[in-house]
This record gives sequence, C-alpha cells and structure tokens, in this order.
Amino acid sequence: MSATLTPPAPAVTEPGRTPGSWRAVLALARFEARELLLYIPVLVFLLLYTGYTLWQSFFHRDGMDDYPVLHYVDRGTQSGPLLVAIAVFLCVNRAALRSHRQGTDRHFDVLPVPPWQRTLAHALSVVPVAAVVALVVTAEFTVAALRPGAVGHGSVAELAVGPLSVLLAGVLGVLLARLVRSSFPAPLFVIGLYVAVTLVAVAADGTDPDGVNWLSPVVDQSGGKPVPSDLLGRPAGWHALYLIGLTVLLLGAALLRSGLRSRSLGALTALAVAATGAGIAGQSTAGTDQVRAARTTASVHPEKVQRCVPHGTNVYCAFPEWTGTTADWAAVADRVQRLAGGTAEHRGLTVRQRLEARYGLTSDSALEPLTGPGQVTVGTRWGGNRVPEFAVGVASVLVAGDEKAAGALCDARVVTVMWLALAAQPHPMDALRDVRLDDSVTGSAIALAPTEPVSMSAAQTDVVRELLAEPPARVTAAVKAHWDELTSPRTPLARVAQLLGVPAPAKGEKAEEGDGDSCDA
Repeated sequence: MSATLTPPAPAVTEPGRTPGSWRAVLALARFEARELLLYIPVLVFLLLYTGYTLWQSFFHRDGMDDYPVLHYVDRGTQSGPLLVAIAVFLCVNRAALRSHRQGTDRHFDVLPVPPWQRTLAHALSVVPVAAVVALVVTAEFTVAALRPGAVGHGSVAELAVGPLSVLLAGVLGVLLARLVRSSFPAPLFVIGLYVAVTLVAVAADGTDPDGVNWLSPVVDQSGGKPVPSDLLGRPAGWHALYLIGLTVLLLGAALLRSGLRSRSLGALTALAVAATGAGIAGQSTAGTDQVRAARTTASVHPEKVQRCVPHGTNVYCAFPEWTGTTADWAAVADRVQRLAGGTAEHRGLTVRQRLEARYGLTSDSALEPLTGPGQVTVGTRWGGNRVPEFAVGVASVLVAGDEKAAGALCDARVVTVMWLALAAQPHPMDALRDVRLDDSVTGSAIALAPTEPVSMSAAQTDVVRELLAEPPARVTAAVKAHWDELTSPRTPLARVAQLLGVPAPAKGEKAEEGDGDSCDA
C-alpha cells in the first residue's frame, strides 16, 4: 500500500498578467456568483429582503411616514441587508471550501488558475449580490424621496453601508475558509460576532459617535424623534471608508493566505490599512463637541436657528429642513381656529417646532410646555397620529391661553378642547381613537398633545362623543355663541352639555369627583 503526497502549490511571487488568466478568473467568478445566488439561504433571504422592502415602500405606509425624513430613511436601509450578509458569509465560506470538501484540490493545482486567483474569484462572486442590495436600497430611498412633503436629504455614505456590509461579509467568509479548512466554525463565528456586537451596543448605547460603537458594520441609533441633519453627528463618510478599507484588508489577507506574494498586494494592503485606520480615527473624533453645542442650541434656543413663515394671522417657526411643512401645520391650525369663538378665532398664534436633542439621538424625552401666551409646540414628526395631537395642542392654547395652563386642564373645558381638535379632522371618531393613549373611545383616558397631555374623564368622553355625532354646523354655532362660558373653569360639565345641546352625562358630577377625574381629586 502506498500513499501519494501532493506538495502544496508554490507561492506566486507575481500575479499572472496574461489576458487569458484574468478571463479565467472572471469566468470562475461568474460561475460562483450564479452558484451563490442559487444557494437556498442566499436566495430566500435575498427574496425576503427585496419583497419586504418593496412592500413596505409601495403598499404598507404608516401615517407617521407620510412626510419621511430622508436623513433617517437612508439610515433605515442598513438593517435589512444584514440578514443577506449573514447568508452570504455562510454560503461563500461553504463554496470556497467545496474543492477541499470534495477532495479536488490536487486537481485544481494543475490548472493555469493559481489558488490566489480562485480565492479572488470567490470574493468577486459576492459583487452581484451586493449590487442587488444596492438596487433595493436605491429604490427604497427613491420612493421615499419622491413622496410629497419629504423632509431633509440623504447621505450616499449612509446608503452605501448596506451593500458594503454584504461585501464585507462575503470577503470574511472567504478569508475564514482559507484560515480554517472546515465550514463548521462559520456558524459559531456568526454567533460570536453577534454576541460581541450586542455587548458593544449595550456598552456604548450609540447616543454619540465613539470608536468602539462605530467598529460595528451598522450603527442604528434609532428610537428618538427626528432631528435636523446637522445635529446627527454621524460620521457616515468615515464609517464608509472604514468598511471599504476593512473589506480590502481582509481580501488582501485571504490572497496572502492563498499564496500570493507581490509588490502590488503589499501596496494594496498598505493602502487598505491606511484607509481603515483613517476611518477609525475619523469616526472616533467627528466633531463631537460642535455637535453637542449645536444640539443644545436647537433644544434650548431654537429661535436662533429657525426660519419663521407667516400664514394668515399666525407665524410658524421651523428648522430650515421643515419649512416646507409649515403650510400643513397652518391648515390644521386654521381649521381648529375657525371652530373657536370670541377672540380665539382670530388670535395670532406662534407655532414653534421644538425638539430635545441634548441627551442623544436615541433619547425620547418629553418637551416642557411653553409658558408664553399663544405659543404652540409642534414636533419633528408629522402625519398619522401627530396631526390630531397637534390639533389638541392648538385647541388647548386657544382655550387655556398657554401650554403650561393647558397641562393643568381637568374641568369641563376639556370638552371644548377635544371638540375643537377632533371636529377639525376629516374623520373625528377615528381621530378620537388615535389621539388617546389606549386607543379607546369610551371611559377615561389620556389624550396626547405635543407637550402636556389632556386628561379626559369618562363623563367628558361621553359628552365629546355625543358632540361628534351631532351636525358640525350646529355645534359650531353653539360654541361661538357661548364661548366665554365654555372656556370658564367655573362652568360645570352638565352646563357645558346643556349649552351645546347634548344630553348631560349619566354619571353625576359628584360621582365623577369620587372617581378621581376632577380637579379636586
């Protein structure tokens, strides 16, 4: 019995330069790309990602996204490709080990394509998958950008993160195949990487740029309300450079492991190291102090960085990227004011856009109510439930005088506030459900507003519901005729119902006070 020992392929000191060898690399890359796309995990995840993204973009539109913030939309394209990246990592790793697994390495050694070119072909096979991801990302962003009322502007560097993550995962799979001649460690590597990224995310919560957090391929920083693009402080360009440099560096390591020794590879590796280092340094120190100062100014003194646009008797002050939305705010405020009586109908309001960005992008801190008379807060999100919530804020100021006083409303004036806000909506009963914290139309509940919410008792809810069932013109005439009495804190709920021509609540006022729904509770 004898054994044949096949010596390893000699190291290549210079890459092949004949046109035929490069045609062979490209042919092998095309073959591997086709095989990669037919792997069940890659095919399934790619179809799921593409289908879900297009469905979300074209058919499943949440009201909150009626006015998409584009410098948040570009970041939202980064998480979906991670599932594709994981599938690509596992399948490319398995494809690169195919010849070893099937015992055909010794046959490849007699071919004119050396091992390092086969490694390069496996890396190039990932490019078509990354290109598909890039097309989906572009389509997702384009659909959002073409919607009427889109706010802000996107970043090419942010949009590039998804495709770059797929490329990085593919090259990492090839490198792991050259380092460990088994596909078994690949799933363990994915689990370990997930645990490491999770621990990093917990340790550095993403509220500000820092070197540790930004070593992850994707840094989401979601959860808070949108802020102007100049307050993001996201070093997107540096991060994209870091991903490109790291991908090329890993590719160089895989080629080196496959036997390539050349000056070109040394120069390419040195350039990749420099790019990776520059990306890490840049994303670690990307103007943190300046961003914090700008966030503080926008949070505490927004008037210093806003533009004010008059609409009728009111003035609407917004951050520059939101000035196009002031007409929509004005339409809602005008509808509410037209239903009011007394001087409130023609009272000049100052609607100011406000945010709280001092505690980072992931913070969702509540806004303190304004104390100035006739000042109304509007947030940086618009559409969906935000519209009736803003109407509640406008109505509260018209009835109570200012937001601070409106936050203390707990008497029968709540009925006037809620009717003004809801009757101004296209579908008042739906708006009543949307604006209440528990999505109910009966019983006591909290009605949301841009700053302080409005507390509705069960009896007040009954009266509001009865009013919304009445002809709007009749109720509007009654509100205008009895405005002073309806906005007085001394007017009891039964009297309000009588003035507006609806049945008094079945529950008496004394019973209501016993339930803790009144100012005395």
